[in-house]
Amino acid sequence: QVQLVESGGGLVQPGGSLRLSCVASGSIFNINVMGWYRQAPGKEREMVATMTNGGTTTYVNSVKGRFTISRDNAKNTVYLQMNSLKPEDTAVYYCHAVALSSMTHYWGQGTQVTVSS
Repeated sequence: QVQLVESGGGLVQPGGSLRLSCVASGSIFNINVMGWYRQAPGKEREMVATMTNGGTTTYVNSVKGRFTISRDNAKNTVYLQMNSLKPEDTAVYYCHAVALSSMTHYWGQGTQVTVSS
């Protein structure tokens, strides 16, 4: 089992920045990809950014150039640096990890990000 705990959400004005953190614990040696998803009210959950163990990153088009995903393997932590935030970025952000060998998906509890003036 893998446990994911997010932190760093909050209320920020448009144009502001936030950094989300996700600490992984448990059987993390099985994990191949970690990333962030988000779900806004009335919308489906969508992938925001992912990073493989090899460092390959993927971003949804709407955040390219504004968000950056990174990992600190020594701390078993993945980050999402969010700059130039827009009201449409408002959502609950979930940390995600997947073990490809078993196609097991793990989710954090979610952290609220609200972009509003």
